[in-house]
Formats: sequence, structure tokens, C-alpha cells
Amino acid sequence: MSAVGKLLDRRAQLRQCLKALGASGQLGYGIPEKSLAAGLAREPDYIGADMGSIDPGPYYLGSGELATAPATTRADLARLLRAARKLDVPLLIGTAGSAGASPHLEKTLAMVRDVAREEGLHFRLASIRADMPRQLVKQAVRSGRVTPIDAMSALSEADVDAADHLVGQMGTEAFCRALRAEADVVIAGRACDTGIFAAVPALLGCPIGPAMHMAKIVECASLCCVPGGRDPILATLEGDSFVLDSMNPERRATPMSVAAHSLYEQSDPDRVAEPEGVLLVRSARYEAIDERRTRVSGAEWFPAAAPTIKLEGSVLVGERAVLLCGSCDQRVIARISDILAEVSEVVRGLVCRDEPEDYRLIFRVYGINGVYDWPAPPDPLPREIFILGECIAPTAERASAVVRTTKQYLLHHGFPGRLSTAGNIAFPFTPPELSAGTAYRFNVYHIMQVDELAPLFPVEIEDL
Repeated sequence: MSAVGKLLDRRAQLRQCLKALGASGQLGYGIPEKSLAAGLAREPDYIGADMGSIDPGPYYLGSGELATAPATTRADLARLLRAARKLDVPLLIGTAGSAGASPHLEKTLAMVRDVAREEGLHFRLASIRADMPRQLVKQAVRSGRVTPIDAMSALSEADVDAADHLVGQMGTEAFCRALRAEADVVIAGRACDTGIFAAVPALLGCPIGPAMHMAKIVECASLCCVPGGRDPILATLEGDSFVLDSMNPERRATPMSVAAHSLYEQSDPDRVAEPEGVLLVRSARYEAIDERRTRVSGAEWFPAAAPTIKLEGSVLVGERAVLLCGSCDQRVIARISDILAEVSEVVRGLVCRDEPEDYRLIFRVYGINGVYDWPAPPDPLPREIFILGECIAPTAERASAVVRTTKQYLLHHGFPGRLSTAGNIAFPFTPPELSAGTAYRFNVYHIMQVDELAPLFPVEIEDL
């Protein structure tokens, strides 16, 4: 009997006590060994792990590369595969390979198959693709069924065509279909984090409000604890409530820390939108069981009148080169905005004599406005600043030429009050100009209304 079949046979019991192990907040960066062992010793009914996010930026979606080191990623996958097969419980992994497009999914599946072959593991594997049919998305654009998120502009058909990869976030429904096919291991492309952990409770008929709230929290492992961390966490769903228990004894899931986690990645802490509906947590209650564990109840689930999908797409914008330097000269620091503007003009005149201005040169001054563009400089000014110069150009050679010229003229730039003809800036190493590879930006970050979800996220089954 499959791992899912065994769960269904115990359905009545598991509706009262279902144990989910959140193994990793993002698989591929290593899993603390002692915490994982402690979690497995509690004999969870299923294991889940998120593997990706848009947090690392648009590069990974656009390039098809993993954000994590391949060796570490494979090791993490192997540990969870061994654990799930030893316990004979389902293993669910979402947003394969960092961004969840076809190249990321294929690389992850290749690792899974390789581990199974090397270690003699046998299981039914489900893979779920998340790449969106472009014609369907363009039809949705034409019919007004696509809306932008935050400050994004309205989506155009040209944006859809330009995206190097275009994915949609699947929800619980896709994971449930894979489980109904008796998959022991589910590897999904781009997915909502909640789908990973809410699918088994949904399949068993558990109350969906508490299950979805639990899923929203445990997908980040022990990040909801004090102090927060990435250790595995055990969530026990007990009917209309759930209990959180970090597998690291030094981390405490307190009512305040768990409630505060509702702010994580949410513009509205009371409302979590999913493809199939909306989770409202305003009515949730957080009660301490002891110093380390908290019970959560009261969240409400409202099914959507029509399903929606969050779309993500990334487009290539050029090649990037960077310049790294700093200064402790108070005269330079006081005039740094003027100096950088003046140097930019000098560089433009030099590198655009025979070529068009086909690049963007951007400066971030850490200590003044590196992280945030403050309306006014700090008072007093910092003792030191770090300057990051970034050039994006059509070719790596062009970007490198711009930052090399920038370095030389910034080093020797003359300004009122300068004491020396050289030494305006200092370099942490040589060469201070580095190629940073291909640059991408998100050009699709929108919500698309659809008639049904299942056709967009096909499930493929193979027996290993």
C-alpha cells in the first residue's frame, strides 16, 4: 500500500492528530542535523519543504539556474528522501530548484532520480509543472482578467512574449491531485508555500482554516520562533487547532512570535490570498502551552468565487559589471552626490564618443543611501562610506569598459576642497571591477483569473 493509502486508512484518527514536519524553510542551504533527527524521532505523518522563492530576485527565474549550491541541494534532497522512505510517509517539495520553472524542475528531478538509483530507494514520484501557456495568458490579458501587483504596470502581450520563463503559483489543488495518484514523493514547480503543507490535511478532510494557517507558518520552519531560525519544526493539527514545536530546544514558539509571523511576506497581516480562496487570521488565537510551544486556532477560510493564479516572469536586460570601492575622506563624503554625478558625466563623454549611450550606470552609497533612498543625508555624516557602482549594458565587454573608466576618473576626480590629486577612494581588492553576469528584471508579477486550475498544472507520475 502506498504512503498516501496508509494515511487514508487512518483518516478518522489523523483528523484528530496529524503531525507535519516542516523540514526546511528553503531546501538547499543545509538542514541542521540534530533538529532533523529530533523531528524524525517524533514520527511525522508527512514531511514537507519549500525549495524556492522570489526573494533571491529575478536572475534565477530568468536564467533557469539554482540559487543553491548543487552539492548541498542534492544532499538535502537525499536526507529527506531517505527519511520519508524509512518512515513510509509522503514527502512534498514545492518551488523546485529555487524558481520552479521547467529547467529548475528538471534539475531537481534529475537529483531525485540519481539519489534513488544510488541508494536503492523505490517510490512513486509525482512532478507538477508550473510553466504557463503563453497564448492562454495573452488571451487573459486581452479579456481583462490580469491585474498588476503593487507598483507593476498593466501586463501587455509583449511582456508575456519577452519573459524568458513564465510560471504560475499552484496551490493546494495540484498537490492533492498528485497525492490522489498515490505519489509517495511530490516535486512541484512554482508553488504557494501553503500548498505543500495543506494538501495532506485537505485530502483527509481536516478543517481547512486551521490547516491553511498551519501551512502558512510551518513552511518557514522555525522562523516563527524566538530566536528565529531554520531548524525543522513539528506542527500537530488537532481538529480545529494546531500546536507548534521547534525541533531545536533553544527555539521557542511563543504566542507573540507566532502571531508576529503573520506579518511575514504579507502586505495585509489579516488576509492571505491563495489560488483557491482567502485565509483570514484576524480571528486567530494564540495560546502558550508551555515555554516552547503554542497552540493556534480560530483562522477562517473563504473559498474563492473564481480561482486566481499569481504569474511571475523575468526578462533579460543586459550584462552587469560592478565597481567596489570606499572612502574615509570627509571631503569626499560631504560631496559624494555631486562627485558621482560629475564623474558620470565625464564617463558619458568618454565612452559615448563613437557609440550611443547604451548603458545604465547606477551608484549606491552605503552609509548614506545604499539600502534606502533617504530624502536627506545623515547628520552627522558617516565616518566611512562604501560605494557600489553598477553598469548594465548590452554586452559584458561594454559594461566592463564603462566601470573601468568610471574607476579611473572617480579615483582622480577634482572637486572643490580636494587635498590630493589621487586617493579619493580606496579599493578592497584588485581588480575592483568585477563582471556580475547577466542581469534580469521581473516583467511579469500579476494576478490572473482562471476558470479552473487543474489543466494549468499537469501531474506526471513515474515509478522509481
